[in-house]
Amino acid sequence: MTRRPFLVSSGLAFLAGLALAAMLVSAVASAREPVTVRISVHYAHFSASVVEVPAGRPVTFVLDNTDPIDHEWIVGDEATQERHRTGTEPYHASRPPEVSLDAGTTKTTTITFDRPRVLTFVCHLPGHEAYGMTGTLIVTP
Repeated sequence: MTRRPFLVSSGLAFLAGLALAAMLVSAVASAREPVTVRISVHYAHFSASVVEVPAGRPVTFVLDNTDPIDHEWIVGDEATQERHRTGTEPYHASRPPEVSLDAGTTKTTTITFDRPRVLTFVCHLPGHEAYGMTGTLIVTP
């Protein structure tokens, strides 16, 4: 008679272990899945002024320009932003954190941020930054 409670408790412990293993596998799998962030431009403003993304995972940004004028989305540190404030690049296509957004278009770009930090995203077309086309990108651990 003492054997039955032992079998029941052993079975419960086994099931609890399976549940824990399944949760860990799920957490590891979701930590590797890409993250998608949608940012729209409307009336020369980004729809999100603060965005949080995880470090070490691919992040796909879907950038939707609903305005009838062109914009750009440049993400980087202050040195990057300063370079673009005084730069002469009229169009961006080859670097993932620098995207030109033609009027009425949607573009995607995928970036994996290597470490936690705080960056900004800005439209540097003439007058757009001063008008408020800026945002903060927080890369979390």
